[in-house]
Amino acid sequence: MKTVQLKDTHIPAVALGTWSWGTGANGGDAIFGNNLMDEDLQPIFNEAMNAGLNLWDTAAVYGMGASETILGKFILGRDDVLISTKFTPMGDQSDDAVEQSFAGSLKRLGKDHVDIYWIHNPKNVRRWTSKLIPLMKSGKVKYVGVSNHSLEEIKIAVDILEQEGLQLSAVQNHYSLLYRSSEEAGIIEYCKANDLLFFSYMVLEQGALTGKYSAQNPFKAGTRRGDAFNEEVFAKLENLIEVMREIGFRYQVKPAEIAIAWAIAKGTVPIIGVTKPSHITSAISAVDVKLTNKEIEDLEQAAKTTDVEIRGTWENSMI
Repeated sequence: MKTVQLKDTHIPAVALGTWSWGTGANGGDAIFGNNLMDEDLQPIFNEAMNAGLNLWDTAAVYGMGASETILGKFILGRDDVLISTKFTPMGDQSDDAVEQSFAGSLKRLGKDHVDIYWIHNPKNVRRWTSKLIPLMKSGKVKYVGVSNHSLEEIKIAVDILEQEGLQLSAVQNHYSLLYRSSEEAGIIEYCKANDLLFFSYMVLEQGALTGKYSAQNPFKAGTRRGDAFNEEVFAKLENLIEVMREIGFRYQVKPAEIAIAWAIAKGTVPIIGVTKPSHITSAISAVDVKLTNKEIEDLEQAAKTTDVEIRGTWENSMI
């Protein structure tokens, strides 16, 4: 598996997401219409690890601990796994919220440290960024990142950590052919210039850019993605999917691999949600696709003409 540099560590060129693992509030059943538990996911975990895809991204709020709990069972006794998890700022939280959330994550994961720890959203950046400092100095967190932050908020986090002789290492934002706000706002350029690794999530728009779904074969109704990508939206995506198919044909891959390869070509590390063995195969194939500048231009133009931009509810609340 090809790797990229995260400060002094090499990580896979693709990270694997576990948002849809397990059920519960904000879990796989409500968001994706899945009901995936240990027995469903163990073979996927094994296949990924065998392929060298060992960076797993989760969060305390994914199924309110369900995702971390399942992942914790799989990594028990292993020292070849890289773990990325998150603290999510919410409403009324005490000053001990980061420490308490982190302790809960460690317990569920069965670990004494994590490789990357994120502040999940930019609510009260100064307050919560400062709470990362003792975790970093204790050695329990190797790298820290911020997710869903604007450029100005990222700079604030960088400054807070630098005052303590520490560094921000990564940024994780929604970024896809349909949603390029991090590029337009200069965030990706800033990351490249300042040795910050940019992780792109929802690269496949929760499956809408895989070519598997359409107006005739939509997502399950009553789920977050089913409500966001309805039949009308899928109709608007038809031309983009066709362009992705045509480019994919040249490389003997499917549209999903083209979407992932595009994110890699843009200098980001895509986080791909995995719920089937085919998702591992897809991620591996995508890493080997080297899109030309013309193909990237064609993809971006086709995406622009769809006039489709789906924000998460968490993103709408941050505008």
